[in-house]
Amino acid sequence: METDNRSVMQNIIAVIDCFEISRPALGVREASRLTNMAPSTVGRIMQDLRDSGLLEQDDETRAYRLGSKILYWAGILLSTTELRDVAYPFMLEIKDRTGETVSLYQLDGNERLCIERIESDQNIRMVNRIGQRLPLYAGSAGKAMLAFMPEQTVQEVLQSAPLKPFTESTIIHPEMIRKGLSIIRQRGFAVSHGEWVADASGVAAPLFGIRREVIGGLSISGPSTRFDLERISEYANLVIEYARRISEKRGYVQSTNHGSGGIDAH
Repeated sequence: METDNRSVMQNIIAVIDCFEISRPALGVREASRLTNMAPSTVGRIMQDLRDSGLLEQDDETRAYRLGSKILYWAGILLSTTELRDVAYPFMLEIKDRTGETVSLYQLDGNERLCIERIESDQNIRMVNRIGQRLPLYAGSAGKAMLAFMPEQTVQEVLQSAPLKPFTESTIIHPEMIRKGLSIIRQRGFAVSHGEWVADASGVAAPLFGIRREVIGGLSISGPSTRFDLERISEYANLVIEYARRISEKRGYVQSTNHGSGGIDAH
């Protein structure tokens, strides 16, 4: 019976995991194909999830979307996320000083999860969606985090098959990524141009916990046209400073052995 219960739960999670930002609505047949489960099984699961408020169904297309109850649960999670609570006031300061979008990421396995972002007030801005799960090998925040993680984790990320290119500027060759990570460790911050979103740039630094482990990343992002060398240098100093302050609020103590950027290069 325990195995059966676990199997049912795994099937439910598999169906919910089919929904993505690029695929917000699903029919039973598409979910069946994605989960490799029988349409009848998927149909029953989706109906039960709908009846529970976890999914909503369009009356005309009969397609399903994630329901409001999941948003309610997400709100509870975000409101109790200590990293978000600590970082938010600092993020407001960064946004006021730069006018750009500020994003906060939390380490989630071998990926990063956007748990907060404060949008730029400017007409042209870059928006990261809260709840979006992103890779560690692409984008400034991901690389800032990956550069200071254990070698075993770096190896796992770079050996995942395949490394997906998101734009023409995404670096997917492991050795080139490793060279970039080495530079990031020396500087204490990461810069990216168009790796995740074309024509978007970002500057980011890692966040550390009490055991000096990477727990997240902090980034400043916007259109590449606004990220010239002078701005990048300014934003790098800012993001390093605020990443350190947030990390210290989480119990991190910087050692004397650190890179030139001021972030502990362990």
